[in-house]
Parts: sequence; structure tokens; C-alpha cells
Amino acid sequence: MTMFLQRRNLRCLVAAFALSGAAARARRPGHRNGSRGDPYGARDDVMRFADELARRHPQLDATWLRAQLQGARKVESVRKLIMPAPTVNGKTTVKNWAAYRARFLDRERIAAGAAFWRANEPWLQRAEQLWGVPAQVIVGVIGVETYYGRLTGTFRVIDALATLSFDFPTGRSDRAPFFRSELEQFLVWCARERCDPAQVQGSFAGAMGLPQFMPGSINRWAVDFDGDGHINLAGSAPDAIGSVARYLHYFGWQRGQPTHFDVRAPDNAADRALLLSPDILPLFSADEFVERGATLSAEGRAHDGPLALVELHNGDAAAPSHVAGTRNFWAVTRYNWSSYYALAVIDLGAAVAQRMASR
Repeated sequence: MTMFLQRRNLRCLVAAFALSGAAARARRPGHRNGSRGDPYGARDDVMRFADELARRHPQLDATWLRAQLQGARKVESVRKLIMPAPTVNGKTTVKNWAAYRARFLDRERIAAGAAFWRANEPWLQRAEQLWGVPAQVIVGVIGVETYYGRLTGTFRVIDALATLSFDFPTGRSDRAPFFRSELEQFLVWCARERCDPAQVQGSFAGAMGLPQFMPGSINRWAVDFDGDGHINLAGSAPDAIGSVARYLHYFGWQRGQPTHFDVRAPDNAADRALLLSPDILPLFSADEFVERGATLSAEGRAHDGPLALVELHNGDAAAPSHVAGTRNFWAVTRYNWSSYYALAVIDLGAAVAQRMASR
């Protein structure tokens, strides 16, 4: 197996070098690749894991698995980055939708989105035909995730996943089992695509490519949209486009349905709390919104599907913003479980679409 990995190493460097909620979603600027830690070597728990994988996946060579994991390195910066944001005086920082939105809706990113759209318009049209997801939503996802491929991560994925699998930090809920599953999926993917695992780069949490798919998401939902025989989410914009569309379709995207409507939340605290209680899961009808004192737009009142009252905080000083999210809003949150993320994707895509309409 080592020999065929070497034969395909050049293609892997191009195709998978930077291989995105869903997710989730794992890059922070200002951190260099920390892959200078100590290698795991023949640590007992790591070698047991390699042997378990060999038993579960007979197509994988046990010696190859052991060699890949022995060469993986524990990266302290990964352990730091996975931790929750620090508190100030014992309090977590209040979220600020306006500030969050501004990070993604700047002139340069909108221009880059329009360029990406123009370069890939036939693929965006085809994806919408197949899965019903509009071009502007796909463009919004890729723009928020990686700035259209500019920010795909600089960590060796095998180091990031091994660190979080075998040395997950204390101080938050233990997600080591999740990352062990992703490490398994990563090695399966590398073997199938004949890539050297040591050459694949991504985020500190192991997300990869233009859409920042985790390895398990690649194996489940990514598609070879350009038909070249390989799934290449870093080097093939068509593959990234098709994979985003298929992912959202799988999680319930409804063709032709809006993502959200304008709404004014109820003034009554109890009614507002009731509508907010399911969080971003759409469970209420438009009539129930109105009965509870919410003021919906005309389009929202005419909507015949379930809605969710979505609240986005604007720091300590300003009142929160609200939208009435549909099933499609919820589908975007399956990519990254955050209403702030979903609305940033939607707003960026709309801004790029407006730019395209004015050309």
C-alpha cells in the first residue's frame, strides 16, 4: 500500500492539500500549523486503535495503519483551539450578530464570491437542477467556510485528528470518540483516494477543502461532480459545489422554499419564550406565530410550513434581531449548528447574487 500511496502522492498534494457543520467548522486565523509536537510512535492506545481499524476494515493494511498513526504528532495548539472561548469575569462574551455578519459581508469577499460564481456557473446551475439548492446558498456556504478556498487550514489533518482522538483536553465535554471516528474515516478516505495521509492539510478540527467537510461527511455525502473518478474537495470547485448541494438536500432542503421571513418577536415575555423554546427547530405555524403576538411579514403569514423564531443577540447594548426560520434555514444549520452562521451564509449569498445581477 505504501508504494501506491507514493505513486499518487503528487495528485494528493494538489487534490487534498487543504481538504468543512457542517459542523463544523474549524478554522481560526492567526495560528500557524502546530505540527511540530512529538510523534505518537508506538503508544499502546494508539496501536490498539490501529489494530481495531485493521479488523474493521480488511481492505486496509495493518502495517500501513500502524505506520500512519505512529507518525502522527500531538499538537498542543490543536488542544487549545478546540476549547470554548474564554470567559471575562466568569461570564461568556455576549454574541453580536452585527459584528459576526460584518466579518463575512465585506466588499472583497462579495467580489470573490461573484468571481467564483462566474467561473463555476454551469456547475452551480446543474447542482440546483439536481438537488434544488440555489446557487447563492452554495456560494454563501463556500464563502463563509473558506473565503472561496483562501482559508482552508494549515494543520496536518492526521495530527489534528490524532491529537483530539487520544489527547482531548479536559475542561469541556469529551468528544474524543467523535474524533476517533473521524480519524478512522480519514484513513479510509486516504486509502480509497490513494493519498498520503501526512500530506493532507485542513483545519485544527480536521475539516477539509473548500466546503470544510469532516472526513465522515466526505465519505457519506461528497460527490465526484466533475466525473474525473475522484472526490477532490480542495482542487475541484465542481466537486465542492455538488457536495454542498447534496449535503443540504440530505438534511431536508426544500426546492423553492425561502430560508426565512421578517418577523417582530412578541412583546409578551412568556409568548416570546414559548416561540423561542424549540431554538432553531421549526415547529410553529404562521397562525401560531400570530396568535402568540409575533408580527410576520405578508410572505411569512402566507407560508404553509413550520417556522422557528430565531434570535440573534447584538451585544449588551442593542436589542436582539429576529427572523422566522423555515425548514431550509434549519437545513443550513445542519452544516454548522449556529443560527449566526446560517444567516451569514444566507446574507453573503444574497449579496453575491445582487452583485451578479448588476453585472
